Order: sequence, then structure tokens, then C-alpha cells
Amino acid sequence: MNIPKRPKRPLTTYYLIAITLLLVINLFVIPAIMGQRVHEVDYGTFMDMTESGKIGLVEIQSNQIVFTDKEKTQIFKTGLMDDPGLVERLHDSGAEFSSEIVTQTSPLLSLLLSWLIPIGIFLALGRYMRSKLMDQENGNSMSFGGNMFGGFGKSKPKVYVKSSDGIRFADVAGEDEAKENLQEIVQYLHDPKKYQEIGASMPKGVLLVGPPGTGKTMLAKAVAGEANVPFFSMSGSEFVEMFVGMGASKVRDLFSQAKEKAPCIVFIDEIDAIGKKREANLSTNDEREQTLNQLLTEMDGFEGNTGVIILAATNRPDSLDPALTRPGRFDRRVPVELPDLKGREEILKVHAKKIRIADNIDFGKIASMAAGASGAELANIVNEAALRAVRDGRKFAVQSDLEESIEVVIAGYQKKNAILTTKEKLIVSYHEIGHALVAAMQTHSAPVTKITIIPRTSGALGYTMQVDEGNHYLMTKEEMENKIATLTGGRAAEELEFGYITTGASNDIEQATKIARAMITRYGMSDAFDMVALETVTNQYLGGDTSLACSAQTQDEIDRKVIELVKQQHEKARKILTDNKDKLDELAKHLYEKETITGEEFMEILNRKPAPEIAQQTM
Repeated sequence: MNIPKRPKRPLTTYYLIAITLLLVINLFVIPAIMGQRVHEVDYGTFMDMTESGKIGLVEIQSNQIVFTDKEKTQIFKTGLMDDPGLVERLHDSGAEFSSEIVTQTSPLLSLLLSWLIPIGIFLALGRYMRSKLMDQENGNSMSFGGNMFGGFGKSKPKVYVKSSDGIRFADVAGEDEAKENLQEIVQYLHDPKKYQEIGASMPKGVLLVGPPGTGKTMLAKAVAGEANVPFFSMSGSEFVEMFVGMGASKVRDLFSQAKEKAPCIVFIDEIDAIGKKREANLSTNDEREQTLNQLLTEMDGFEGNTGVIILAATNRPDSLDPALTRPGRFDRRVPVELPDLKGREEILKVHAKKIRIADNIDFGKIASMAAGASGAELANIVNEAALRAVRDGRKFAVQSDLEESIEVVIAGYQKKNAILTTKEKLIVSYHEIGHALVAAMQTHSAPVTKITIIPRTSGALGYTMQVDEGNHYLMTKEEMENKIATLTGGRAAEELEFGYITTGASNDIEQATKIARAMITRYGMSDAFDMVALETVTNQYLGGDTSLACSAQTQDEIDRKVIELVKQQHEKARKILTDNKDKLDELAKHLYEKETITGEEFMEILNRKPAPEIAQQTM
């Protein structure tokens, strides 16, 4: 059901209306109510007006003289002076004596008209404007509850009602296990009697956990699309406001709406915004904690088989309150992980339907090159390929567009105006060939697919791309050591050829150290510590930060073992390059001239036998 959008009135329109009304009230309405303004003049002016016959009405009070002009349109006042002939002069000038000149209102009325009424009008306009803006933010989604002056405690969920063109499971690729888990929810919403007959009940809550960009929100919408039921969507941050109690009120309102629309799905995105673990402190008036308590109460208040399914998404499951994740609330946890090779290929095909592409695209190769990419990153890769095709003047994207777009996502765009000096270009050539040659001369290393020395916007002056064949879920100790050796190969090539080192290996050093530390502290690959966990991982889906859980003496020992392991692999890389110095020189020269070579070119030169005359000279 599509509700037509009302035309949005610009925000400045409301501000202009409010300012105009306030000006009218202050300039015209209030002065008209309070009476004419009294002008204070000196006694000399009063005497001049008396002598020239310009005074209309006059009132001599105990401490001042109040008078009007001849037309009686303006009121004046002046101080009282010792002037014995004043009355006679006023009479001779034609002035009329009166005691009915109104000069001021009471202080209370003045305060009421000058301050309280304008402030009240301004607040009313502000609330009205806020309700209008909230309606505009919701667009064509339905909102329940709230009016011009009482909508502060009401929830404003986006509600996607039954629709034939909504998102379905077919639109979500690469998450077969998650879809299989959620398919049961769809079947229950379609035919709850089948489950009720055997006495089974659906989970009250389903928690979708995984890294950013893996499609958690899209999966939740796909469940609603498959079940063809209303879908309530709110972000966790929308529940928490600056006014105490508003978040809890929004939770009550949301679940009240959901029960009226059952069967339906309630989706809370980024639930960790309100569902973090409660701390044992003295403060009990925390808005987020009150909102969480209300959410727990509402989930407990559901009777069996109400037809309301709660879906929530987060990439920080370890930070959620245990009361929220216990059975009876969020009973089921559905991991939405990064897609594997087959999943990446399916995701690329889904997004490729949105653009024009060539018929001979090898999606399997693209998926292999994009190892570790999330669904959102794969969508970005396809879009970048389409943009590149337009820049090159083509009507459709080809294989090279997709391959280049992967490099754009990984390392950034090529820096067209970054010109390396001849010396720097040669150093980068040896550095990258050092990586590639060490990788190729070891077993259990991913094959090299591309080497380039073209600078990128990420700051990289060049890179060597290795692509694993198939999926790898486990890594042996030998494979990890080989990876460290490959990372040190660039620096080893610089040392061997030039006799000095540069800053180009900074990222290599960081990655090698990280792998070596993980081998010792988390994977039990050190004889000194055996199978003891010395490090814990926090925020698994947000970078995987780690923290040591050992004594200071053990930390010192860990540092020594990490240094020892990296140095050992650095020596291995240096020996490989020394033993193959001729190939290092030949490949580096070729890369220097071509700037970019493929893995096939690299292996062809590496496996090429030296010419006879060169062999004779070597002997």
C-alpha cells in the first residue's frame, strides 16, 4: 500500500511564519492593548508648547504634568516645577484641564502582555512546527499516535505494510544459513496453527548479529516481505531522548501498535544503543536504562502465539545486557557473517542485474579477488565498475571494470598526478617484487595475481595482490609463518639491493607483528606458552580489538617471542631473495618498465630459464 507523499514545506517557511506573527503581536497588538506610549520631555519644551498654543489636554499631578498635543494623538509628561503662573498661562493658551489621561497599565498586566503571552505563543508554534517536521521525516510511511501538542512521547516507526513489490529472500544472496533460520519465522506467520497443534511456540525475539554491511536490515525486511505482514522499523537511538521517560513511552507505544497490527514484525536496528549491560552504580535515573527496562517488560508481557515477532540487529552482541538475550526474550541468535566464495559470487550477480554488463563476465574470479568483502562492499564494487565504464565512454561494464573496482575499494583510486622519482620508482619495484618472489618460492602461499607500482589514494605506492583458490577457514602454523615471511620480503629486497631501508614497509611491519602476536597469544602456536589464551578479543565484528590478560612478566616474554618470530621469518625472506637474486633483478626491471604486471607474466618470467650466454657468463 503506497500512501502518497504530501509536498514538503521548507523549514524556513515555518520560521518566517513564526517570526512574522511575533512581530505583529509585539508591534501592533500589545501596544494597542496597553494604550498609547508616553513621551517624556523637559520642562522647557512644555513651556514652549504652552506659549505656542500646542497643548490639548493637561493634567497636573502631585509629581508630574501629563499633557497631549493639540490633536490629542500623543501623550507627553514632564516634571513638576515651582511655577506660580502656570495655570493662568495654560488657560490663556486654550489648553483643557482633564483628569482622564491614561498613561500606563498595571505592572502585572504589562508583564503578562509583554512576556508571558508571546512566550506561550512561541512555544505553541514550536510544537506545531516539530509535529510537522516529524510528519515530513516519516515520508510515505504510516505513523500512529501523536498530535499537534502531545506527540513527544509517541513512537514514530517506519511501517512497511503488505506489498507485492517488497524485498524477498531472493533479493538477499550469500546468507543461506541465515535465510534458512528465518524461513521458519515466515512459515509460522503464514500458518501458526501447524505449530500450535503440536504445542510449539515461536521465539519472541530473533537477534541478527554480524559485521557491518552484511545485510542484517535487508534480511529483516525480507522476512516481512516473504510473510506479507506489516513491518515496524525503528533504530535503537530513536528511543532515547533528552526528556526523561520519553524512551520508555515510545517503547510502550510501539508495542501497543504492534499488537493491534498482529501478525507483524517489529525490527529494532542497532539495539545496542538501548540494550547495553546495566552497570552497578548508584544512578537509577538513566534514560537508556529506563528504556531497556521497559523493553524487557514489554517482551515479557507477550502472551503465547500473539503473532508479533521481534527482530533486532547489532554488531556488538557482547555488549548486550544478559537479561535481554536470555531465553524467553531473544531466544534465537542468527549469525549474519561475511559471505564465502559462493556467497560473494551470488551477491555480485544480484547487484550486477542493476547495471549493464558484458556477457562474458567471470563472477567467480571477481569473487575470489574480493575475499573478505561484505555484501555492502560488493555492491559498491559493482557500482564502481559501472562508474568506470561511463568514465571510459562504454555503454556497459566489462571484466576489467570489475577487477579495477576491487582495487579501488581496497587501495583507492590511482593518483594520476603522483610522480615518483626514478630512484623511488626503482625502490618500489624491488619492494613489490620482493613480496611476490618470497610468496612464490614458498609452499602453501596464495598465488600472486597482480603487481603494480602505481600510487593509490590510500597512500600505497604499490601493492602485490594474492588471491586464494577456494575458501579457507583454517590456517596452519606454516601458512601463517609464510605470510609473515611474505610481508617482510619487501624490506628484505630493499636491504639486499640498495643496502639501506625506507619507510615503505610500515604497513607490512604492522601486519606481520599482528599475525605473530596472534599466533603466540591466541592460537597457541608457541612452545613457551602452549595452549594458554593470553589475549581476549573485544568487538569481534568491529575491528576485533584485543586486550592482554596476563601478568607484566608474561607480557615481556610475549614481546620477546613476537620479535624472535618476525626476525626468523625476515631472515628466511632475505635468504630466499639472495638465492634468487638474478630473478629479483629481472622481475624488478620488468615491473619498473611496465608499472603493472599480471600474475601470469610474473610466473612466466620466474619460470623462464636463463639464456645460454647469460648462463656461460655466470659460470
